[in-house]
Amino acid sequence: MARRTEIPSSYYGEPRKFDPTFRGPTHNRSCTDVLCCVLFIVVILGYIALGTVAWIHGDPRKVVYPTDSNGQFCGQKGTPNAKKAILFYFNILKCASPAVLINLQCPTTQLCVSKCPDRFATYSDMQYNYRSNRSYWEYYRQFCKPGFDNPRKAVAHVLRDEDCPSMIVPSRPFLQRCFPDFITRNGTLTVANKTAFKDVLGQTRSVTELRDAANGITGLLDTKELGLKIIEDYASSWYWILIGLVIAMVVSLIFILLLRFTAGFLLWVIIFGVIAMVAYGIWHCYWEFVFLRGKPDADVTISDIGFQTDFRVYLELSQTWLVFMISLSIAELAIVLMLIFLRNRVRIAIALLKEGSKAIGYIMSTLFYPIITFLLLAVCISYWAVTAVFLASSGEAVYKVMPTQPSCVYANLTCDPETFNKTNVTKVCPGSQCTFAFYGGESLYHRYIFVLQLCNLLVFLWLVNFAIALGQCTLAGAFASYYWALKKPADIPPCPLFCSFGRAIRYHTGSLAFGSLILAIVQLIRIVLEYLDHKLKGAHNIFARFLLCCLKCCFWCLEHFIRFMNRNAYIMIALHGKNFCTSAREAFCLLMRNVVRVAVLDKVTDFLLFLGKVLIAASVGVLAFFFFTRKIPVIQEEVPVLNYYWVPLLTVIFGSYLIAHGFFSVYAMCVDTLFLCFLLDLEINDGSAARPHCMSGSLRRVLNRNQQRRRRRRKER
Repeated sequence: MARRTEIPSSYYGEPRKFDPTFRGPTHNRSCTDVLCCVLFIVVILGYIALGTVAWIHGDPRKVVYPTDSNGQFCGQKGTPNAKKAILFYFNILKCASPAVLINLQCPTTQLCVSKCPDRFATYSDMQYNYRSNRSYWEYYRQFCKPGFDNPRKAVAHVLRDEDCPSMIVPSRPFLQRCFPDFITRNGTLTVANKTAFKDVLGQTRSVTELRDAANGITGLLDTKELGLKIIEDYASSWYWILIGLVIAMVVSLIFILLLRFTAGFLLWVIIFGVIAMVAYGIWHCYWEFVFLRGKPDADVTISDIGFQTDFRVYLELSQTWLVFMISLSIAELAIVLMLIFLRNRVRIAIALLKEGSKAIGYIMSTLFYPIITFLLLAVCISYWAVTAVFLASSGEAVYKVMPTQPSCVYANLTCDPETFNKTNVTKVCPGSQCTFAFYGGESLYHRYIFVLQLCNLLVFLWLVNFAIALGQCTLAGAFASYYWALKKPADIPPCPLFCSFGRAIRYHTGSLAFGSLILAIVQLIRIVLEYLDHKLKGAHNIFARFLLCCLKCCFWCLEHFIRFMNRNAYIMIALHGKNFCTSAREAFCLLMRNVVRVAVLDKVTDFLLFLGKVLIAASVGVLAFFFFTRKIPVIQEEVPVLNYYWVPLLTVIFGSYLIAHGFFSVYAMCVDTLFLCFLLDLEINDGSAARPHCMSGSLRRVLNRNQQRRRRRRKER
């Protein structure tokens, strides 16, 4: 008589939830969550319609090119402004903040110019010097309105008609706009080595007034300079970055293939390899700390030097290495303690990973499925980005009355530049102009552009989550067909990945869309909360900040819980072909009846896979570090000259981790599917000849050892 495998005591008293004749993914299926499927298709069609309407009304040139007071684009080819790509403000002192400048709503005349002014000058100075030297006018006129050629016109009339700026200050282009050229010298803010200047009325103005008008521009300019250097580093090192990512891909693939044959040995190598690497890091940090502690300049704290773009500055501080050493020591202690207290669970996790290696070895096509997910995500991201740009640039040019006197009753009212001179506005408010303000409109479409942007974001999140859900359900179906095959690999159906993909699309589009929609709504709420938190950063309402922080924490937990439940629900959908709610409930009940195994084994396997990803990223990162810091003599001459070596280094490390994550995500889905099938197998079958377990011999041996150990503990009690 066949030996019966004892069912753990945690299952006693629980009714059998599943069909005892179940032997793998159900082929006799019907469509699930049809209503949600129809809604999903309608939303996709509506999303296409939204993109079409945005494409008709939008104009990306409004985002790419700045616009002058006449509504003309600066720098656009085929127009009079083709060689004038920079926007110049007649009186930048009227601009309250950089946000006003960037939004093109500064209450002063705006003109397209070919270059920014490089000197201080006023219109009065120009008229005075024009008598002896006409070159003053030739230089000044390029910042006046096109067609104006009367340098002798009275200053008052010029300012009234806004023919020319009252003054110009040394500027440089930023975001295709002329901003004052701020330079800090010995802690003092200057423009062209001056701290004060005179305006057209002869009044002395301080450079700080320009700073207040463009508050924060100095920081933005530094950011731009940093960005340019980073772009230069990418331009000179992209070839080597690509080689590093290819190496990471090859190492990841070799790693997965090696797991097929030496899973147990390789996983222990990963564990002890990570422990050894962290231990070496602790020793190196200690050595650097002791070496720098005796130097007088190395005792400066990190907070004293603040943020520096050159990271090598931090590496010269002893405190930096002390922080690294403490962090690595904590990580090392956590890893060692987890291995000591969870060593038995690690063995079961390794058995599951071995089984996953066999499954992937028999269904090698699953390793390349992430390419399909990547392509779907690329399409979703591209469509969302293009639609968002066209929506943001939708609208017609809106012109508003810009008076010279603040008491004008027509101030900020919309106007038509073609008929403006014929209206009563110029008589009531002399000197007023009808200038371009922004892009918008009063139609129903223009009034709800913000709502359409939110809809664009929600559908984007829905489609992204659907693409991920489709991949999870497809892989789950393929790996489940392996687990429930009694004779492996003879009983594995042909083309399991393709068949699983077909079942998911044909029968379960609605269920996958249902789960994706729930997750997308939670993610949208989180984005809104992050936006509100950003807006309330300067607020002093402590209760509001506390409430917002609590909401963010709750929705973060909710999102991760829904992700976990969706993943297991998709596995049950791939197995039984039921609707989303039923599958989620059955998955939840099954996991709760095995809550100890789930809490430990699931996290242990995730931890082991995480160590594998870290080991691959760290190995390639160490190689990249020695290369970009010219510590490999053989190819030292091939290293490009860089501003910051950490730019390509971090890119290679982060890219290597993402590549390893792409391969290991298939592995993780395989393990999760096999684990759920393992729990289901224990509930359905008892190991008898009539109902034999479908688990492999290695899993059965591990299970028997654990059961024998459990029996001994009961007897000892």
